[in-house]
Amino acid sequence: MTDSPLTITAVPGVKVGHAGDTEALTGVTVVRVDQGAVGGVSVRGSAPATRETDALDPLGLVDVVHAVVLAGGSAFGLDAAGGVVQYLEEQGIGLETGAARVPIVPAAALYDLAVGRADVRPTREMGYAASARAGKMSPEAQGNVGAGLGATVGKIYGMARAMKSGLGTAARAFQNGLVVGAIVAVNAVGEVRDPRSGAVLAGVRDASGAILPLQSVADDPRMHDFHPFPGTATTIGVVATNAKLTKVQATKVADMAHGGLVRTIYPVHTMFDGDTLFALATGEVEASVDWVGTIAADVVAAAVVRAVKGAKGAGGFPAHRDLGGP
Repeated sequence: MTDSPLTITAVPGVKVGHAGDTEALTGVTVVRVDQGAVGGVSVRGSAPATRETDALDPLGLVDVVHAVVLAGGSAFGLDAAGGVVQYLEEQGIGLETGAARVPIVPAAALYDLAVGRADVRPTREMGYAASARAGKMSPEAQGNVGAGLGATVGKIYGMARAMKSGLGTAARAFQNGLVVGAIVAVNAVGEVRDPRSGAVLAGVRDASGAILPLQSVADDPRMHDFHPFPGTATTIGVVATNAKLTKVQATKVADMAHGGLVRTIYPVHTMFDGDTLFALATGEVEASVDWVGTIAADVVAAAVVRAVKGAKGAGGFPAHRDLGGP
């Protein structure tokens, strides 16, 4: 897999907007698909904070999504989705029900209450602002932005040993017109590794402040039965493509996309993570669901790496770049 400057907005019709509080270190990222996209979701972590995921069940009636919200603030941050719904309704975007157009806006939130200020969370107003900015902001924004403002990794031994992470996005485009992109807010209990070299990019720090690779302490009893506070993590993201997919196939792509988290985060999908990935398909290009899912895992892995490398130290937590990382 080669590096590419592309982001999720390389997928035609996909817009991204961010809003947040840079002092309280929390925020929201909105992925808009105004024309609607077939949606799917895969929740692998055991401590998720989500909204409207049941609507994406293949057995559900609705198969069109108009936006996805990624937010900080844990369960409190799900309020931001209300502002997104309000904005889309004002623009005449939503599912026609006869009496009104109802925007379909699934959401997932990560836990960042232990970073910055715990009493400041993403709000409806923040969600509205992020929606209004979608398509008007630099799509290259990475690191400390939106849902990544309060993201941290390496929390197995507690927050005092953690490092700053953030939000990353990547995409790949093919000659037949297929584009697959991802945007991920990385807030894991575990460490983040480069999937090609295996090097630890960010994670647990030792007493001197240097990165402590978890495999080097595999015999430490604390590794065998670690107890971070419940819900202190969660990596959330969106995969988007212009492939023609059914709702079942979009769900499969979301499921396969977790392979990107497996390649880069160790450990992943723990009892303390609420890892959730959404998939959106705008239906323009014929493509194999297996190929789309395979590339989805690739771009998710690339987005995770960009989230860590793009992050800046904040809230007392150093980032990859602060420890000399390229």
